[in-house]
Amino acid sequence: MTHYNVLNNGEVCGRTLRLTPEDSLCIPVPLYHCFGLVLGNLAAICHGARIVYPAAVFNPLSTLQAVEAENCTALHGVPTMFVNILNHPDFSKFNLSKLRTGIMAGSSCPAEIMRRVISAMYMKDITIAYGMTETSPVSFQTGPDDSLVQRVETVGAVHDHVEAKVVNEQGETVPVGERGHLLTKGYIVMKGYWGNPEKTAESIQDGWMQTGDAATIDEEGYCRIVGRMGDMIIRGGENIYPKEIEDLLYSHPAVLDVQVVGLPDPIYGEEVCAWLILRDNMILTEDEIRNYCKINVSHFKVPRYFMFVSEFPLTVTGKVQKYLMKEISIEKLGL
Repeated sequence: MTHYNVLNNGEVCGRTLRLTPEDSLCIPVPLYHCFGLVLGNLAAICHGARIVYPAAVFNPLSTLQAVEAENCTALHGVPTMFVNILNHPDFSKFNLSKLRTGIMAGSSCPAEIMRRVISAMYMKDITIAYGMTETSPVSFQTGPDDSLVQRVETVGAVHDHVEAKVVNEQGETVPVGERGHLLTKGYIVMKGYWGNPEKTAESIQDGWMQTGDAATIDEEGYCRIVGRMGDMIIRGGENIYPKEIEDLLYSHPAVLDVQVVGLPDPIYGEEVCAWLILRDNMILTEDEIRNYCKINVSHFKVPRYFMFVSEFPLTVTGKVQKYLMKEISIEKLGL
């Protein structure tokens, strides 16, 4: 990466948040990660906003305490952080009324979690940012003036000075609204992978960064991420995007958090497996959640396997490690 990459990206992110010297931004995400470095530190510094670090490592209680004590107007976090904050037993004891904005990013942002953050945490102007470390990192972001649907169901419109397109397997741009591989281009694109020119050449073609994400872009330019190209489940020839199943399961009142992976199957090639974390004191049987799915999605998208767990395997930055979930599921189910 270059100073030109990250400094300009921080400026644009902060401008989209409408940060001013009157704002105080709480940054509980790691500073060695692009989220804390660019969307946090540089976005605040470029616009003169105050920075609050709530703790050395993320802790929902420390974050709540810092937001109240320091009258924070903005808060950043990955979805799992917001889930932990919203469900902390002392959540209702804190005054978060000074909050208005922030960024939720780092992994797929469930619409239901966004709605709860907007209503319960006063963050009416919260934005979703999308990108990757290799692109500084943000290429798409929602804005405070976007509709509720646009802010909870999309990752926003493309940033200033950035180009984007969605292509098919032949590299041809697909019609508006069709799914394909998302590519981005502009000042945001990295110089390359350190000491690995082969991987760099594979990832950047004619200036276009291959994101590895499946997406659609609508008539107004708003992008929806439908999943990782590599995460797509192919069951009996049918393409299944885990995010669609995850969004459905999030809407069940007993479900706190959910992740969906594909597992090997000798007949269909792959089957859908859903990992579920239930809300405190809630009981849900496999038959109940399966019937809930049958009512709301096509039969081939209904998970064959359900794993009720207390936590997901996470990286130190809070991202879910789906490859580990697959390995654990295969072992436990004897596949």
